[in-house]
Amino acid sequence: MNSAKINVNKILTVFLLSHFAIWVLVPSITNHNLPLDTIEALAWGSNLDWGFNKHPPLSAFAVEVFYQIFGSQDWAYYFLSQIFVITSFFVVWKFSEYFFQNKIYSLIAVLLLEGIYFYNYTTPEFNVYVCELAFWALTVYYCWKGFEKNDYASWLLFGFFSGLGVLSHYLFIYLLCALDVFFIYLIINKKINFKCLISYVPFLLVLLPHLIWLTENNYITITYALHRTGLSEPNFLDHFIHPLIFLGKQIGILAPFFLMVLLLVAKLKTNFNFKDKKLLFLLTINIIPIILMFLTSMLMGVKVRTMWMTPFYLFFGVLLIYILQSQINLNKLKYFVSLFLILFIFSPFAYAYISITQTDKRTDYPGKEHAIDVQKRWDKKFESKINVVLGNEWLAGNLSYHLKSRPRWEGGIENYLLTGDKMCFRTNVCLGDK
Repeated sequence: MNSAKINVNKILTVFLLSHFAIWVLVPSITNHNLPLDTIEALAWGSNLDWGFNKHPPLSAFAVEVFYQIFGSQDWAYYFLSQIFVITSFFVVWKFSEYFFQNKIYSLIAVLLLEGIYFYNYTTPEFNVYVCELAFWALTVYYCWKGFEKNDYASWLLFGFFSGLGVLSHYLFIYLLCALDVFFIYLIINKKINFKCLISYVPFLLVLLPHLIWLTENNYITITYALHRTGLSEPNFLDHFIHPLIFLGKQIGILAPFFLMVLLLVAKLKTNFNFKDKKLLFLLTINIIPIILMFLTSMLMGVKVRTMWMTPFYLFFGVLLIYILQSQINLNKLKYFVSLFLILFIFSPFAYAYISITQTDKRTDYPGKEHAIDVQKRWDKKFESKINVVLGNEWLAGNLSYHLKSRPRWEGGIENYLLTGDKMCFRTNVCLGDK
């Protein structure tokens, strides 16, 4: 492949549009029902608040906006998911332009993400992890732009997207802690002024309603997060076992990515210049969050769930290409492209095959059919509309999503406070008109 003849912008556009179209169409065609996390977000979105029992509110806000536009059209939520994914890809591309003079390297840094299954196979399920992708990328981009230009607009946008990132998922704080390390380095070396502090204004303004909600609700989301780690069942060996499991999983997840890199490199030879500000920044945003996650697992003995790492590798391609750019042989691009195409095609085929052949998944749940049956039963007894639904987020959330009246989900069955017309089922779901 002659690198001189490559139209980089055209290839990037084709890749982004193809990725977008494939990962909207495949799950729309092969899934019978939306995935669990998307239904949960829709349940929360039916009764919006500044936080919920499991997560901060932004993923619920996003799906509710789409529900108000598209209603119960499943494809719309796969579409929503890919908006966040493609936005993060494009921001990685724009960010990489600060690091590479040759646009081919920027293109490779984006295409490498296809080797990490967080950015293809798992993306149809819109959840807090997919939601934070775009804000993770935008936060890094405007932070670097702030360092480069030191203008108020960049710092304000950095603070704004940082706040939205935390409202997506609390693990976003690991990125912010890593960036704080870089800030400290610059302050020690007197390479930054305090204009960057203006970023705290939008950051705190965005977070303030959620912080108030947290205090009024006994920090329920933080309690849930700690419970998910297994911290409530401490075991001394967990301080060793869980970190090793974490490292093993990351190696497995990144194996296709590293193979793609190896196909480009003539020989592995690195020369780290720790006075290089660009290299230090890339190491900071890529390596420090992973180290912090590893230390969390080791010191607290907690499980690190695989999906938590979804945004952590967005800039891995930029880091590896920046370190190895002098060893990259562009004449080997054909081998890289071959593996890229294999992964690009295999991933949606694997998703479709599993979706079609396995019939006991959440995405096979007959949510629409159950909603029709429930509506018929209700209409035989009452003339009023179904306005409230109680039960767990999956069963009650499916009814909230599929019923035409879009009843509000108001928590578990233990919150049984329905008045007026009401109906309960053996599945521990209750409906009411008020």
